[in-house]
Amino acid sequence: MSQAARCYAEISRSRIAANFHAVRKTSSGSDVIVVVKANAYGHGAVEVARVVCAEGARWLAVSSVEEGIALRAAGIGCRILVMAGVMQWERAVLRECSLTPVVHSLEDLRIFDELPPLDVHLKIDTGMNRLGARASAASIAEAIGTLRNVRVEGLLSHFASASDFEATQTEEQIAAFDDTVMELARLGFRPALRHFASTNAIAYPRTGEWLAQGPSLVRPGHAIYGYVSPARGQAPAPALRVQPALSWHAKIIAVKDIPAGAKVGYGGTFQAAAPMRLAVLAAGYADGVPHRLSNKGKVIAGGRLCPMVGPVSMDLTTIDITQAPQLKPGDDVALLGEEGDVHLDAQQIARVAGTISYSVLCGIGARVKRFYVD
Repeated sequence: MSQAARCYAEISRSRIAANFHAVRKTSSGSDVIVVVKANAYGHGAVEVARVVCAEGARWLAVSSVEEGIALRAAGIGCRILVMAGVMQWERAVLRECSLTPVVHSLEDLRIFDELPPLDVHLKIDTGMNRLGARASAASIAEAIGTLRNVRVEGLLSHFASASDFEATQTEEQIAAFDDTVMELARLGFRPALRHFASTNAIAYPRTGEWLAQGPSLVRPGHAIYGYVSPARGQAPAPALRVQPALSWHAKIIAVKDIPAGAKVGYGGTFQAAAPMRLAVLAAGYADGVPHRLSNKGKVIAGGRLCPMVGPVSMDLTTIDITQAPQLKPGDDVALLGEEGDVHLDAQQIARVAGTISYSVLCGIGARVKRFYVD
């Protein structure tokens, strides 16, 4: 039965749970930090957190303190790692809400040491040159040795190119991280936890052996929601098998027939070469339909792929249903999902729109109602 909404997403709890267990199995027993930042990549952070915590997850990761507070307010009790920095005015709430910050510099360590006792994870920049400390092991050990209130519970880094088999960056990053860990151990510091691998590093066997003997945690995001990025170069098949958990639907608002030569939408960018039957959908770029799908994208309507015609508007998208003339106002169309043998996933959409699947999923708007199914 279709959901009572103009534009909505259905998220499968059972697929989220199955994907979590697939990650855990593939990760050689490493504990799993489930990344639920950005509203769980559009899937709903609170509900995803409830599902994976019920399945045994002990850690969640968010981007900001605000995201962590929202999970605590919803009653989520797992450990929560705040990965993308803590603003000055947010520091006091970390202990109050039992949030574990990732620290990105030795100066941050000193600042956090002025607060009440707190566990932190220290990020090492191994070559991505985004967040993370660019410091020698000796400097890190010296800084840790001066701490009174902060305990550096974990060390982490982040892969930049884990699915790129045409580059050596992954091996270089592993070497840099391992060298730092070994030198810190020689200097007397052995963190309780280490983590490095997100979805692509878990999925591709190049890092499998290292995962088995190295970090104690993995940090999947995309895989939890059913996606592994395609590899570049001579790569083995991914070791991780997951299924998309979200489908995205819109109702048909209107159906109309137009003659040959008629133009469709703003700017008249589409002109009918023959008589056509059109359907207007209750979804547009304000809902997250990429504008770049204009005159290029497709949806699943009436069990077949139907093309978008004319530009994607703020609230509406027009499709060609000449081959599915039975469709009528109120019928459901899948922007992302599957119907019989026909399917559209976020990676297919991203290729047409010239973007990435993460952007497609995170771009599904707040006014798109989320429904959860088993």
